[in-house]
Amino acid sequence: MAGMRRTNASDLHVKPGKPPCYRVGGLLRAIEMEPLTAEESDHLLAPIIPEALQAKLVRDGSLDFATFDEHGDRFRVNIFHAGGHSHAAIRRVRAEIPDFDQLNLPPIYRKLADTTGEGLILIVGVTGSGKSSTAAAMLQHINLQRAENIITIEDPVEFRFAGGRGYVSQREIGIDVPDFPTALRAVVRQDPDIVFIGELRDQETILAAIQAAETGHLVFASMHSADTQNAFSRILEFFPITQHAFVRGALSTSLKAICAQRLLPADLQFMNAEGKPAGIVPAVEVLLSTPMVRDRIREPGGEADMPTIIASSVADGMCSFTMSLAELVRKEMVNVRVAMEYAPNRDALDAMVKGVQVRATGMVSRLKSH
Repeated sequence: MAGMRRTNASDLHVKPGKPPCYRVGGLLRAIEMEPLTAEESDHLLAPIIPEALQAKLVRDGSLDFATFDEHGDRFRVNIFHAGGHSHAAIRRVRAEIPDFDQLNLPPIYRKLADTTGEGLILIVGVTGSGKSSTAAAMLQHINLQRAENIITIEDPVEFRFAGGRGYVSQREIGIDVPDFPTALRAVVRQDPDIVFIGELRDQETILAAIQAAETGHLVFASMHSADTQNAFSRILEFFPITQHAFVRGALSTSLKAICAQRLLPADLQFMNAEGKPAGIVPAVEVLLSTPMVRDRIREPGGEADMPTIIASSVADGMCSFTMSLAELVRKEMVNVRVAMEYAPNRDALDAMVKGVQVRATGMVSRLKSH
């Protein structure tokens, strides 16, 4: 795993019959070595498996845990059995918690982190879309700015929070507590101001998040979902249809925002906050709870109107993926061709990009005339 720091790799994959490979800038790159035998793969991974979790790997055939190196970097490890031997996907999580600028997140994220009181803020995206880093940036912002009791429930813990004005307790599933439902039943008795739930993955966890948000807590949670509209469908699929009205009603009162994101390959010329090639940048979609949004949440099928509401609510701070992609192109953070590949509506993006180019051309003409 030491080579991940040297190559600035985000992930390491280990599979029998192949050389290990890094993911750098979103692309897989094999290490120049002989393919691993099945036995070599087993022996390579065995030393990093916590002794307390070895029986779980044998029983379940897969295991999630976190480990760290001498530099303080943490690694999120998934080891799983396939063909009777060990495979692994290992993600590097840097010791330093990134801030909003380092992640190239728009100002609305800082504004949401400054939210006080109760409510539910969802951070959604597909696997590998940077949800954990975004959540960590928001929580660290709170930790540095406010003296509040923050409790996180994660599987596994990725970023370690230290210092700051806040009081942070991080509970890891499988080590500190057996499962999410057990941790969530206890969390309301631990006097939290802020609760972070590493992943909404079942009915009980979703209900606990909503209930915590309704009883005076600010709850952040991540969830696998491609966009804000799909997030509602994802939540509802955990419940029988007879409970959908109840869930919609609860979400309409508790939800503060849904932030969706996707990671795109950055333009080769774009540098990050450290003056190095950025590699990847996020395109985002942000839905905020307004009276119109709350009405549509309560209405069966109302989530279908969310893209239209977002597109017409820029003044409220909302943002669509198309708007975000156009802004990335305008700032020369992403190439137009790449933006088009990720665009949910290529015609709309093309119109926005051409509008930017027309405005830029007009400005140059006015400067030359003077």
